Amino acid sequence: MTPLSYADDVVASFGEAVWRAGDIALRYFNVGRRTSAAVFHKEGGSPVTEADHLVDAFLKTRLEEIFPEAGWLSEETEDSRERLRRRDVLVVDPIDGTRAFSLGEKTWAVAAALVRDGRPVMGIVHAPALGQTYVGVRGAGARLNGAPIHVSSRAAVDAGSRVGAPIFLAEELRLAGLHFSLQPRVPSLAMRIAYVASGALDAGFASENSNDWDIAAADLILEEAGGRLASFDGRPLVYNRAETRHGVLAAAPARIYPQVNDALRRAFGYSKS
Repeated sequence: MTPLSYADDVVASFGEAVWRAGDIALRYFNVGRRTSAAVFHKEGGSPVTEADHLVDAFLKTRLEEIFPEAGWLSEETEDSRERLRRRDVLVVDPIDGTRAFSLGEKTWAVAAALVRDGRPVMGIVHAPALGQTYVGVRGAGARLNGAPIHVSSRAAVDAGSRVGAPIFLAEELRLAGLHFSLQPRVPSLAMRIAYVASGALDAGFASENSNDWDIAAADLILEEAGGRLASFDGRPLVYNRAETRHGVLAAAPARIYPQVNDALRRAFGYSKS
């Protein structure tokens, strides 16, 4: 089966699994209040909840039923290098934005992608507390709640452009000469990229702490909506490597990506060559 020949029932099954996973997380989510799930902390201090683990276990079982030949990579499952021998791999973040989820903020998501030969061919970013589901399929476009989406038509980044970025990174970009309107924090990186895909943001940036599971699904959605996600070299990101972490990233419509990338390179001292 080629990336362009996924049948609608496969996409539907993939989507149903992610939506059901979102329902599991919602049982533990309280708007404006702390989660009812038990909260633990990983080495380094980042939180993980009982809900993360339940969603992870559900998706691993269900998605491996749909894609039995695929490898598995998830933030909440101990990694196995066995996935590197697979052409296809499922890349999952059970709850992207766990800290927001645990504090009752709505902007968190279940993110899942099917990666083939290093690039995503199917991706879903489902934000159940917001009622938003972004879906991308290689060669078939991107949709939000079933309706086609496209990146912003803005011709250049200027003072009126809506940009999502960590504050420290926004300051570096401004010092590099990029002018924009910094938007309120989006806790989920997958959602920040999806907002660029839908045109809700004109551009988005990520610090060097992102991993495959944070971005693979949103990367495809953005690409299918007419945008690009890349690091300093501007090349498409490669997934399912031994190292899952990526560097500083920029997400933008394809037509303004060169301007965005140029500012990013200046901010970090990279030459144009």
